[in-house]
Amino acid sequence: MSVSSEQLPGAGTDHGAPVRGVRRIAVALYGYSFCEEFVLLYPVYALLFSDTGLGLWQISSLFALWSLTNVLLEVPSGVWADTVSRKRLLQLGPLLTGTGFALWVLFPSYWAFALGFVLWGAGGAFGSGALEALVYEELDRVGAADRYARLLGRARAAGLVAVMAATALAGPAFTSGGYLLIGAASVAACLLTTAFATALPEHRRRKAAAREHTAEKVAEAEAGWAATLRAGLAEARHDKAVRFAVLLVPAVTGVWGALDEYTPLLVRDTGVAPGTEPQLLLLIWAGATVGGLLAGPAQRLDARGLAALLAGSAVAVAVGAALGTPAAIVLVALAFGGFQLGQVLVDARLQDSITGDSRATVTSLAGVGSEVVTLAVFGLYAVLGTAAGHGTAFALLALPYLAAAAALTLRGRRRQ
Repeated sequence: MSVSSEQLPGAGTDHGAPVRGVRRIAVALYGYSFCEEFVLLYPVYALLFSDTGLGLWQISSLFALWSLTNVLLEVPSGVWADTVSRKRLLQLGPLLTGTGFALWVLFPSYWAFALGFVLWGAGGAFGSGALEALVYEELDRVGAADRYARLLGRARAAGLVAVMAATALAGPAFTSGGYLLIGAASVAACLLTTAFATALPEHRRRKAAAREHTAEKVAEAEAGWAATLRAGLAEARHDKAVRFAVLLVPAVTGVWGALDEYTPLLVRDTGVAPGTEPQLLLLIWAGATVGGLLAGPAQRLDARGLAALLAGSAVAVAVGAALGTPAAIVLVALAFGGFQLGQVLVDARLQDSITGDSRATVTSLAGVGSEVVTLAVFGLYAVLGTAAGHGTAFALLALPYLAAAAALTLRGRRRQ
């Protein structure tokens, strides 16, 4: 449960301490989120693979290897974060990713790309769960857990701004120095991400160190990794609020996260003039960015309000995609803003519902669910897009959000 600033040690003598604590967390979080996504390789790595001579099936196998690595390491890394240090994983993850990027540009070949994707997947898994758990508990420590949704929404917006900036700079950088310059800039971004991770506070380890000689700590050490995993699984299974949140997070994040990969194809199918596709894609990203920035004011939404948000976004993306015109992309942008906002809100609800010490483990369980849903959507999209086109595929894959909205509405009624 969150504590008030009056309950904090020293709060009576230094009322500015909680404010400074929130500011430190926010600056480090925003910097981490921006640098993590400011990767100039993002818009061109598929071209690098193609220029190296890889075929479509080889490229697809790399994407599958990337996703599989995330799935396999998501929960183990979450348990590690709970038993060792969340901050340490946040520092290590970007270093693994940067090493993978360096391999791509220095030794371009299928096996170097495959190893790079394994390292990238491991780096992403290390940060998933650990970041949310660390930020939430540090905010809770200074009596500001209610600011979690606002800070996370702004962090997601910062990441999207970084993607747009990297996309804009990738062309000039490639012209100046080719893949080598783009790779060097991407590795530098990973190093900066680690630097911002180092700036994040983590008091959890200090508390553990203070108890290291107690009998309780000895017993906990003996139980180790397996005990943390069992505790996280038990909380997700037996606590109704946690179980619902763990299932809701993949339902909200998995589908639109996969559809985002196909937005360039959807835009091209609208018949837009050649060369103007980036402007429409920028519009979609801008919509998602605004959605993240609205997380603070929108955190007061109850279950019915969140259900209305998801249902409205589903209708908007279905209609916008089905119309198949450049002007209708505005509806897709609005929908992506709603999905981004919904993703932040359901993640905040998950963090609020967790009461045990295995916060990163439980969060990673939701992350695994999101990865599995994303992989399923990739497969469904391949079938639907081939048979009926991109507009129809987008419209049909919006239907799961109506089911999620119905579940939220039913839950809201039961709680009343």
